[in-house]
Amino acid sequence: MKIRNYIFGLLCCLLGSSCDLVVEPSDSLTTGTLVTTSDGLRNALNGAYSLFKDHVEFNGVVSANNMYLRQYFQLSDFASDDIVCGQVTTDPLWYSFTQDHTPTQANTRFFWYISYKIINTVNTVIDAVEQQGETNAETEQLLGECYFLRALAHFNLVRLFAKPYTHDPGAPGVILRLSLDDPAAKERATVDEVYQSVIADAERGASLMNSPRGTQYASKEAAWALLSRIYLYMEDHEQTIHYANEVINSGRFTLATSDQYPTLFPNAVSASETIFCVAFTSVDDYGRGSIASMVYSDGNSGWGEEFASASLRALMEGTPEDIRWSYIEPSTDESGAVRLLNGIPIYYIRKFSYQDGNPNLSSPIMFRLAELYLNRAEAYAKSNRATEALDDLDAIRTNRGLADHLYNGQTPGGMSALEAVWQERRIELAFEGHRVFDLYRNKQDLVRDYWGYHLVGLSESDIDLSRKPTGYGNIRLDWQHPRSIYHIPIDEVLSNPSITQNP
Repeated sequence: MKIRNYIFGLLCCLLGSSCDLVVEPSDSLTTGTLVTTSDGLRNALNGAYSLFKDHVEFNGVVSANNMYLRQYFQLSDFASDDIVCGQVTTDPLWYSFTQDHTPTQANTRFFWYISYKIINTVNTVIDAVEQQGETNAETEQLLGECYFLRALAHFNLVRLFAKPYTHDPGAPGVILRLSLDDPAAKERATVDEVYQSVIADAERGASLMNSPRGTQYASKEAAWALLSRIYLYMEDHEQTIHYANEVINSGRFTLATSDQYPTLFPNAVSASETIFCVAFTSVDDYGRGSIASMVYSDGNSGWGEEFASASLRALMEGTPEDIRWSYIEPSTDESGAVRLLNGIPIYYIRKFSYQDGNPNLSSPIMFRLAELYLNRAEAYAKSNRATEALDDLDAIRTNRGLADHLYNGQTPGGMSALEAVWQERRIELAFEGHRVFDLYRNKQDLVRDYWGYHLVGLSESDIDLSRKPTGYGNIRLDWQHPRSIYHIPIDEVLSNPSITQNP
């Protein structure tokens, strides 16, 4: 069975339900009008962008908890050591905390489904435009955005469902969907094959995107940022540095100063560091189904059940003037003492809150300039260029209120330049979907030797955290452990006889 026959109908359904993004009725949009009318092409592409934030029907149900970005951040961050779970929850994000994954968990099933829906939507646009043959600057920009979105979707899938490239490039990756003519039953490409495909798409996108439309849309610089991230994961240091330089030297972005940083995330679309974000508006206030709802509450705005971890806060305690503390907010009682939930100090996370003053609203940043400095710094450090690596860290620290705590080319005693990079990366990119991937690609164990509900079946009195116990499986997860990645969802396994399951 080919996917071409049903994907265009799926696209029309998408366009018919995309509210303000659609200017034509869905039945007037054909593969012809997609390329012969600028509105048709833009609307089709807008439909793909909307899939990153829309609540889309899955298995006959529209759930407030099912949204690409909500699942993306939870599947990555909630499995890391930057977040602590304050109590047992029935939300499937629980499986990320506990590492007790199953093929039937709802969040991975939806994420797999919506990722391929995004890929199939842009494939429809790519197919229509390339069949037409004739393009102009506007059409090429939109086509380039399609290639970028396909690259990003495939890359996020392979990070969550396959071993890191540095572990085994030949390991099973994910299914590559590069054509509407692909068979529905298709085997997993290798990790290397997925990476090479993502690189090809990102390069193709960068070559086409020469008419930037704003940070809420893909751009040449967004494709370069993606390429820098990909090559960082592959430990190709020269290419990581090259594409980081392309973005840094583009002149389009500047690091937020310490005065600007507190408003960086609430004003993501217009912020000086933002390269690409998914734009939300007041219409997209999802309340307790928002990204912010699990990590922040102003008292009644969200669940507020997950907090900044003790180990992350300990890393930052030596520099209270660090402006990055502004996104870690203690919940205090009348006396000023930090409140506890089940013995866990409540330190809320504000990186997804307060756009337009709304505690549940943000436009999540997928790529920003600070990451490129950190990508370059890691590649420098791994290439024995320590001074250059530390200079990149100082560029960030200068803009985070730490002008009195610069490295000035010298690493602190007992720490290598690479370790300094990893530490800065953890603090700067906390809660943005990087930490767990950074650990495993660098072959480091996940260590959560602090009290929290990731310790399944234990109570706080069961362990003496001051002695840093190692006898509990969920305190330390070996970087080679099968649960460092997720199971292929049961829907794909049952419908695709060519698929292989993760152990």
